Amino acid sequence: MPGRDQELGSYYVGVDVGTGSVRAALVDQRGILLAFADQPINQWEPQFNHHEQSSEDIWVACCIVTKKVVQGIDLNQIRGLGFDATCSLVVLDKQFHPLPVNHEGDSHRNIIMWLDHRAVNQVHRINETKHSVLQYVGGVMSVEMQAPKLLWLKENLRETCWDKAGHFFDLPDFLSWKATGVTARSLCSLVCKWTYSAEKGWDDSFWKMVGLEDLVADNYSKIGNQVLPPGTSLGNGLTPEAAKDLGLPAGIAVAASLIDAHAGGLGVIGADVRGHGLACEGQPVTSRLAIICGTSSCHMGISKNPIFVPGVWGPYFSAMVPGFWLNEGGQSVTGKLIDHMVQGHAAFPELQAKATARCQSIYAYLNSHLDLIKKTQPVGFLTVDLHVWPDFHGNRSPLADLTLKGMVTGLKLSQDLDDLAILYLATVQAIAFGTRLIIEAMESAGHSISTLFLCGGLGKNPLFVQMHADITGMPVVLSQEVESVLVGAAILGACASGDFASVQDKLSALTAVIYPQGGNGKNEQSWESCVS
Repeated sequence: MPGRDQELGSYYVGVDVGTGSVRAALVDQRGILLAFADQPINQWEPQFNHHEQSSEDIWVACCIVTKKVVQGIDLNQIRGLGFDATCSLVVLDKQFHPLPVNHEGDSHRNIIMWLDHRAVNQVHRINETKHSVLQYVGGVMSVEMQAPKLLWLKENLRETCWDKAGHFFDLPDFLSWKATGVTARSLCSLVCKWTYSAEKGWDDSFWKMVGLEDLVADNYSKIGNQVLPPGTSLGNGLTPEAAKDLGLPAGIAVAASLIDAHAGGLGVIGADVRGHGLACEGQPVTSRLAIICGTSSCHMGISKNPIFVPGVWGPYFSAMVPGFWLNEGGQSVTGKLIDHMVQGHAAFPELQAKATARCQSIYAYLNSHLDLIKKTQPVGFLTVDLHVWPDFHGNRSPLADLTLKGMVTGLKLSQDLDDLAILYLATVQAIAFGTRLIIEAMESAGHSISTLFLCGGLGKNPLFVQMHADITGMPVVLSQEVESVLVGAAILGACASGDFASVQDKLSALTAVIYPQGGNGKNEQSWESCVS
């Protein structure tokens, strides 16, 4: 890239492992993304609600993208490396070799993905205990968390997996171990998905009550007995072996990791909004809600004191921003739901053909098609008779009911492109109403939210952004740097390097300018012009 090897001082590498791909970025001290690469990763669904991946496959993809983003620069200027990833469960034996998480005995598939819902029976039994740790996950544990998945492995794969297991990692922590050889876990992962308390540590009574007492042995060595805040430098940095794999210098600082949504929140929530007339200008960062929207959506709000929100995860101390309590709402499928609704419609082949002919994505074409058919009325009124209930994969927040199903009401016999476009619009609106429901629950419990900060793949869709502004009645802020999750990962590397004193320090230095979006449909400017 022209000019990227100018003397800008230090560089940081961020690596993000999402649901369908691994991405990497090279970021400079100003928070500007200088190079980007991505690589798809494999997924398996051997049966309904079982979703698996391979840690070896993911590491190979990490190596490919990292080597790409550092091509042509002076490697001596790279100061730090940070990882974020989905909160999937990685299983290794005592020698750190993969173990199968499936009935087929395929050890290559050694990851239970975050969206896997196989442990429904187990999570019901865990919730029936009403153990005190559940108050920190909104009162009801999700099937997507790690305890029910661990219990499922013990009860279903005792001989092939459970009895041989030496290490259970959250995927972000697996990556930092792979890079450094240090088995320390990130406070983010353990607090948010494993019932660890930043103040009290592990609760022996919980694990014994749910039938996982064997994890208590040897001071919790299998699931983590050294816990570090995100951004903490690990061991002696990048090992020679990992350095060769990644194409980076041995010994550079590697940070304790973050869950991907939390990296996105970190990368966007501190944005400089001065001069835009937003309600959050001059207000505490606690007035901001970061929404990380991709395959699923996560709603990150922070507070100085703990706030307990029924059906919303947390409060988690220092899980994203040090010194603040985090509440995390979420929708189990958003991007995946939109894809499902659009791709399952009879007019989808016609949509594909027309979008290809125009060299557009299918969603850019749908958005322009909605503009054509709305005529003089606001686009939202096209769905006056069509409504979607979006809980096709259960409800994560605030109803916390994994048994809920999706619904569409107002269907007609029509199956043309207009019909598909309006169904797409109704799905996007349903997701935005889900966000509104989460915000209302958080505010009823004590949060005071005035502005939404969006990042992730769906944040690039103007219809998705505008519907969130219209339906919540709040302005939406987008970072100039659209890859906020990768910026968040790079922030970790910068902190680990010692170039910045703290994560908060780095937030103000790395987060770029923002583009506010109007709420209530008042902003009629071209969204595309803002991000081009």
